[in-house]
Amino acid sequence: MLYTSQSRALCTAEIAVHTPMGILPDDYVLVTLEIPGHSIYSISTSDLPKDWKAIPPAPSTRWLGDQFIKNKKFLSMKVPSIVVQGEYNFLINPWHGRMKEVEIIATEPFEFDTRLFIR
Repeated sequence: MLYTSQSRALCTAEIAVHTPMGILPDDYVLVTLEIPGHSIYSISTSDLPKDWKAIPPAPSTRWLGDQFIKNKKFLSMKVPSIVVQGEYNFLINPWHGRMKEVEIIATEPFEFDTRLFIR
């Protein structure tokens, strides 16, 4: 599964909370993708398991992701971010038949602000 975010800011926040303290990523590349709009399934917070914000992640959310991949009904699933309320991540199923329609729009090196990683 490809785990993507709707914005640079959300990508940065997601990486910051999932990277061990003190480790500054130095080889990241920002990839801008275009996903066909009619192939995205949006899930709302009311559709998520009650423990969807659990840390570490609850088995129920993994099951949800596993079902998304297994069923291959949609190319992408838009899910609420835990890290930034009101923002969304997009999970992409690389085994979906329409994966070839995902376009890489741009790639560029991405540098993180050290203040996010050095505490």
